[in-house]
Amino acid sequence: MSYDASHSLPRSLPAVTLDDVRGAQKMLGGVARVTAMAHSHHLSQLTGTPVHLKCENLQRTGSFKLRGAYVRIAGLLPEERAAGVVAASAGNHAQGVALASALLGVRSTVFMPVGAPLPKVAATRDYGAEVRLHGQVVDETLAAAQEYAERTGAVFIHPFDHPDVVAGQGTLGLEILEQCPEVRTILVGVGGGGLAAGIAVAVKALRPDVKVIGVQAAGAAAYPPSLEAGRPVSVPHPATMADGIKVGRPGDVPFRLVADLVDEVRTVAEDALSSALLLCLERAKLVVEPAGASPVAALLSDPHGFEGPVVALLSGGNVDPLLMQRVLTHGMAAGGRYLSLRLRLDDRPGALASILGVLSAADANVIDVSHVRTDPRLGLTEVEVELHLETKGPAHCAQVAAALREAGYTVID
Repeated sequence: MSYDASHSLPRSLPAVTLDDVRGAQKMLGGVARVTAMAHSHHLSQLTGTPVHLKCENLQRTGSFKLRGAYVRIAGLLPEERAAGVVAASAGNHAQGVALASALLGVRSTVFMPVGAPLPKVAATRDYGAEVRLHGQVVDETLAAAQEYAERTGAVFIHPFDHPDVVAGQGTLGLEILEQCPEVRTILVGVGGGGLAAGIAVAVKALRPDVKVIGVQAAGAAAYPPSLEAGRPVSVPHPATMADGIKVGRPGDVPFRLVADLVDEVRTVAEDALSSALLLCLERAKLVVEPAGASPVAALLSDPHGFEGPVVALLSGGNVDPLLMQRVLTHGMAAGGRYLSLRLRLDDRPGALASILGVLSAADANVIDVSHVRTDPRLGLTEVEVELHLETKGPAHCAQVAAALREAGYTVID
């Protein structure tokens, strides 16, 4: 197939069919892994229906992106392969293009933002791509890659807005139906829409009774307004920790398919994303990036809102360790595992030891303590103490705060 994406919706877009997805599946034989399907006992109990996790975070390169990139590059003409390929990405697409190109013997150049996580830059180089760092944001990186393609003749490999890419991602739909034929709902994260579109093409052709539901981060949700407008519209300044689905505008090719075939697109908050990542790590023993955890976030946000059995697609596991640290902290706070509060008390010897005694009796672990003595709101003999505590959940947080009040302390917040 041949298609050049643009920012205006063409009058006629190439279709993606079940035959295209099946052809992509044959092409990916021996290249992409058939990733595991894991039953989640915890999520099944929470929702009251069987929940299975499709572990695409265990795919080669750590995400589903290899599928679409390989199919797209494999479909190039000999003269196009000779010219090489170029892509722009902060992580997953970069690695997918790099490995796909190496497997097919095609020269690849990948533009990445200057601030891209070092592990993702190193992995992209290790897969064989020439990495060029350019721009502070992905839009600047994308412009540089497109300029390079125009100047050198290299073929630009779009991360989602091409029918071959959509067909490649759609092979996950075939795998889900093969591994869980009883499925009634499939939850999939949505950025530009290539993954959701491909899965919907495959699933709706074979099982129109199965619901395909997309999940977007609330701070980067371009699909709800686009679907309402009937065309792709841009969301200015998308903001979310889930960089894998932080896309400001749907792709033209996937938009039409999502509009026609996907049953619903939901949004999830940042707290739900971080809690979902933490749950995957603690309960499923799976490292999942925030974008990959978005389907689990949807389940946490509305446990009884989906017909089961449910398959939640964990689309990727390439999370930067520094981001992982911040997200886990955020997730534990959202889950009531951290408690921050301030107390006002008399500034006298032994006052802090008394507080610590109350906290010890309440079984709260103190992480950090700081004093404020210079606030003009304080009396001459008063001090405020800020405490950061490790707790055991929302109920325990309430018990700790109540124990401090019962001991006579004024809890500011």
